[in-house]
Amino acid sequence: MTNCLAHRGPDDGGYWVDELAGLALGHRRLAIIDLSPQGHQPMHSRCGRFTITFNGEIYNYLEIRGKLDDELRSPTGGWHGHSDTEVALAAISAFGIERALELFVGMFALAVWDRETRSLYLARDRIGEKPLYYGIYKGVFLFASELRSIRQTQLVDLEIDRDAVASLLRFGYIPAPQSIYTKIRKMPAGSLITLCSREMEVETLPEPRRYWALNYAQQAARRMELLDTNFQLLIDELDLALRRSIKQQMISDVPLGAFLSGGIDSSTVVALMQAQSTRPVRTFTIGFLEEAYDESVYARAVARHLGTDHTEYIVTPQQALEVIPLLPEIYDEPFADSSQVPTFLVARLTRQQVTVSLSGDGGDELFAGYPRYLFGQRLSSLTGLFPLSARRAVAGALGALTPATWDRILEALLPKRLLQAISGQRLQRLAQFLRSGSLPNMYMTLVSQWQEPSEVVIGVEHDRYASVIEDYRCPVQDGFLDVMRYLDLMLYLPDDILVKVDRASMRVGLEARAPMLDHRIVELAWALPHHALVRRGEGKQILREVLYRYVPKNLVERPKRGFAMPMDEWLRGPLREWAEDLLSANALKAHGYLRADVVLKMWKEHLSGTHNRQPLLWSILMFQAWIARERTAARVGGGDS
Repeated sequence: MTNCLAHRGPDDGGYWVDELAGLALGHRRLAIIDLSPQGHQPMHSRCGRFTITFNGEIYNYLEIRGKLDDELRSPTGGWHGHSDTEVALAAISAFGIERALELFVGMFALAVWDRETRSLYLARDRIGEKPLYYGIYKGVFLFASELRSIRQTQLVDLEIDRDAVASLLRFGYIPAPQSIYTKIRKMPAGSLITLCSREMEVETLPEPRRYWALNYAQQAARRMELLDTNFQLLIDELDLALRRSIKQQMISDVPLGAFLSGGIDSSTVVALMQAQSTRPVRTFTIGFLEEAYDESVYARAVARHLGTDHTEYIVTPQQALEVIPLLPEIYDEPFADSSQVPTFLVARLTRQQVTVSLSGDGGDELFAGYPRYLFGQRLSSLTGLFPLSARRAVAGALGALTPATWDRILEALLPKRLLQAISGQRLQRLAQFLRSGSLPNMYMTLVSQWQEPSEVVIGVEHDRYASVIEDYRCPVQDGFLDVMRYLDLMLYLPDDILVKVDRASMRVGLEARAPMLDHRIVELAWALPHHALVRRGEGKQILREVLYRYVPKNLVERPKRGFAMPMDEWLRGPLREWAEDLLSANALKAHGYLRADVVLKMWKEHLSGTHNRQPLLWSILMFQAWIARERTAARVGGGDS
């Protein structure tokens, strides 16, 4: 189980077994703080009561260590080393697991065994930066950072969850607590599981409980308090909070750098790193030969202005294409955000020089940076002018024709250049938006790739998340903007963005840190009044103003592009043979999860060039590639390496 995770921890490994308890803990170590053997895991507490296996970083460990010094120091002993793991374990010993989790500022997944109460604790960080899977099979409770580790046991029923396949097609990722397997779950972010030894032989999975969530009553009160606060004072507060977070996350006993795209988020992180560093910060970016997708020129300009030690690498299409067949192995669970390719490439480049890299992840979700936030808010306001009955009447008219029929009509009426922007699928999406009776359903319509995954996934009548999304009740009743940000914080950020970065970076033994996801900054961002986030139809206003203190506006202001590649064109060109093998009628029918007629129709429409079906096809391709790898592994003995 630990050997197959060596890429996540190439520096050391270990395991510890308590035969009487029937418990085994394993660990792979990527040494960041305290490179000595004193950081080895699993680690035992000084009192001997607790044993921990821990993945991640506690950024405020020096502050916690200071709190603990009086209690732990004595003439006969003290700290064995200076790792954050030892401090985390001491905090758990001194305060208990729940109080310790409240103290931790960081990213982590951990398991702690308490000999005294004979209890096992599993916990995941507040935002979900580090992964944790768990399951029970025939009385055996299993957990690991990646599915491949659980598969090694050959103890789990690896039945594929068709609802999870539907979620993949809808979102491009599989949201927690689902995993691709029916018997294995993902631990939700900010959650804790307690499993007593007397419960370890039951067949029912324990239910996680949240130890952290945004306190919306408190946030609403703080928002009212900040409503009339001078904008410059708000900028000062955010600047100070970001500086504090970044300073803590720059602590490392190994070389450290940062990803730099030249956009608002990464440029802010790098600017504040450089402002607090006595030497040039190492920054890394990749570029592409296709000018429409190349942002390296912007990163270069920001790096030059800040004086960083900048590394830039221009990726050829062939180098990018070579990564695509590796994606099922890298991500281990079906995952279909196509920016996973450039994310892996920049992680691999960065790892050649450093072991830790800071990123700007979280800026869009916290400070309203996605264009769809403003588009959705405007559309929500517009539709709100009309009663639901009228909206549903218009939606009924649009939905009276199938997307294919609309496509034929549009092809007859519109020039070819407009067909990329207007299609039967998009009219169907508009119809669903109009008939949505709630803000969460409007959100679902905007973010869904396949609006009705049940049309293509065999054996699924209604995918679960189409109804469960209603259970994500956002207590902030301040309009569509807050609902979208909240649902992204609950779903898109932990299960797409952070999965993408974690798997890509850890595949090459690189630790990626996201200073904006310090929970204190998350709480501050949610308390900000809307006028600090959106002005003149543009999001991230307060974050932009922080950045303008360090970088001239003209170097970073440009339309948001995203971390993308011309995947739609590649599917018609150099990736066509790879895609056609996965999308052949024989392959689809052999796997038995997707309707071949629906998929092949979509593929033909894409190849014709009249429609860009890449967003819909990519999730299918990633699932087909993953299951092909899965079944190949099963034929050669079920192992995974």
